[in-house]
Amino acid sequence: MTVPGGGGDETSSSARRRRHRPEPSPTARALGLLTRREHSRKELARKLTGRGVESAEAAAVIDKLAEAGWQDDARFAESVVRSRASAGYGPGWIRAELGTHGLGTDAVSAAMEAYQDGWIGAARDLLRRRFGVLDRSDAGQRRKALDLLLRRGFAMSLAKAALQDSDDGD
Repeated sequence: MTVPGGGGDETSSSARRRRHRPEPSPTARALGLLTRREHSRKELARKLTGRGVESAEAAAVIDKLAEAGWQDDARFAESVVRSRASAGYGPGWIRAELGTHGLGTDAVSAAMEAYQDGWIGAARDLLRRRFGVLDRSDAGQRRKALDLLLRRGFAMSLAKAALQDSDDGD
């Protein structure tokens, strides 16, 4: 005996009620990505083509969004600089990362210049997080601190200044 609404047939009533979402437009896809975080033009194009959007259509969508102010390589570069600097990376490391995003030299230079006064502070913060208070007499610890700063992309002059500042109790 078949019970009305009992779901005895192959397609249940809940499956019939389920709606299929239409495939989002390339613009909707791009906006979805940009609302989560900033993206460079190159990165956004790669993600759109990876989701099945033709490269010419992706370029047109990105041009339209850039014109409307949704996508901006300069804003993306500034965002990366602030984010990486607060995570303890120096100008060398960050400049190299920005180079992988296909940004123009003007956008990279402007973003790096905007953060110019914060590099020593970023280096000092990294040293505090890793080592606490540096022991002025512990040459091994000071060498490890200097090596860390150099690996993280800080120039020797910035690394030495940060070490000197940490010695002064700053």
